[in-house]
Amino acid sequence: MNLMNSSEMPRVTSSAASPHLKAGVAEVDITPPVGLPMYGYAARPGPSRGTLDPLYARVLVLQCEEKRLALVTLDLGRPFGAASLEWLRAAVRKSSNISFLLVVASHTHSGPVLKDEYPTEGTPAWEIAALEKIAKAIDEAQQHSLPARVGTGYGVAYIGHNRRRVNQDGTITWLDRNTTRIPTAPVDPVVSVLRVDTTEGSPLAILVNYACHAVVFGPDNMEYSADFPGVMAKTVREGFGGKPVCFFLQGAPGDINPYHAATPLEQDAVRMRDWEGEQLGREALRVAKSIRPNDDAQTSLQFAEDLLPFHLRWNREEWRRSILTAYGQAFFDSFAPPVRPSSDGLQLPVVTLLINKHIALVGLPGEAFIDFQINWRDRCPVADAFFLGYANAYHGYFPTIQIAAEGGYGATSPTTWIEVGAGERMVNHALARVYQMLGRLRDVPDLTEW
Repeated sequence: MNLMNSSEMPRVTSSAASPHLKAGVAEVDITPPVGLPMYGYAARPGPSRGTLDPLYARVLVLQCEEKRLALVTLDLGRPFGAASLEWLRAAVRKSSNISFLLVVASHTHSGPVLKDEYPTEGTPAWEIAALEKIAKAIDEAQQHSLPARVGTGYGVAYIGHNRRRVNQDGTITWLDRNTTRIPTAPVDPVVSVLRVDTTEGSPLAILVNYACHAVVFGPDNMEYSADFPGVMAKTVREGFGGKPVCFFLQGAPGDINPYHAATPLEQDAVRMRDWEGEQLGREALRVAKSIRPNDDAQTSLQFAEDLLPFHLRWNREEWRRSILTAYGQAFFDSFAPPVRPSSDGLQLPVVTLLINKHIALVGLPGEAFIDFQINWRDRCPVADAFFLGYANAYHGYFPTIQIAAEGGYGATSPTTWIEVGAGERMVNHALARVYQMLGRLRDVPDLTEW
């Protein structure tokens, strides 16, 4: 990968305009074999023991003329590491001429461990197999692409709460579960839906964007599960007679838990998972059925992935010791990013998409706090603004500057390791990208008024 010397140079940036949009979908089961370490909880007593429900990768390919975008959603805790994503990019660029790849995860805590690197054991066989399946699914989606239209709609669903409680004395209290549904703030109940139809009006894909940690199951669950997003997808698909593929686009849930977070199995965690997923799924289904995609006056695809340099927030060695002290070696090995001894920083990808000049998506590589999602939608210059977390990489939590000062989990804990202000900078960068894509930011000075 060739990184330019400029601090904010684009890795991929392209655009296309055409009177026609094409779309194709596919999905593939990527459930790993039993016996692997599980993601998300340091308190797990051992490796996985079974499969409660399968884990899927879902693929949407959008095409305008020669430009092809592949969006992949994963029922996993985080996206694959950089080397695996580069392999996938190269494979589908060669086989299907894919111009741009966006891979996002649901952040289920009931999937297998994923690492950025596997320096001693090598990439696990299940991950290699999953990548090969996804590459084939992208090829299938591209080969079966049809002329398509897109439309958007919005609803409201309350299935979660803000797990940070700021007390009157300024201290922060952790609110894991909220089964009595006490109002908390901030939360974002907006259910954002993108519907993709054939030109004959048959739905191909329903994309549901919502912010809530996929953690109804706690550390006592030793079976693979997509958690509530899997139930949501099933609910939507069944509501359409099983036809369209339903995608879950996780939002900015850095401080948002489901009401029934970490429910012990003996307290009917499966039923709680189903309730959360069905509540979200029914609202998403209602919204999706109300959308009537129409031909846009100007069909276009524009996309960019920019690598932004950031410093580590903490001293590298002190940060390493704090994770080991708080969570142990196994958690450190599976969670912490590779940071070279000679480096105090990392390059983080920020993804910006603009579809038909009015649907904007930003993708951040980690767990942004909910304020960023609300801020993005409020400030985005187009009518439809979607916020995606866990996109094309994983770099821990992104608290706002204020929350970083207040403290609490994800704010001052070792699980946030990128410098304060990173989230603000990434969102601002994506906003500037959208303005550029709209042609509203000039490349040269305007001298007409001088």
